Amino acid sequence: MNTQEIATKLVDLCRKGEYDAIYQELYSPDCISIEPKGAMVELCEGLDAMAEKGKVWNESMEEFHGSAVGDPILAGNHICMTMMMDATFKGRGRQKTDELCVYEVKDGKIVKEQFFYTM
Repeated sequence: MNTQEIATKLVDLCRKGEYDAIYQELYSPDCISIEPKGAMVELCEGLDAMAEKGKVWNESMEEFHGSAVGDPILAGNHICMTMMMDATFKGRGRQKTDELCVYEVKDGKIVKEQFFYTM
């Protein structure tokens, strides 16, 4: 898949909440994920580490209230999109987070993701 095809599928699957499919279909096994300083997991490498990060995040949530995903913007082999999530977390209460999500594509797979949001 080229970057445009990956972007289209990424946004479609995010809007459906099919995150497992995103990682299985679109990500390189050696991908890197970067979160802001102070996040539960700031850096992880590889699909196994990313799956563990997702498990930790899901276990921290009491209730998911909704999300919205913006249309992708492409620049060369990079994809950028906005994402809003509204959830109640254990010990932290309800939080609405607006973030900027940036992905790097190489050889038809996402090799890096980085998220920008206020902690």
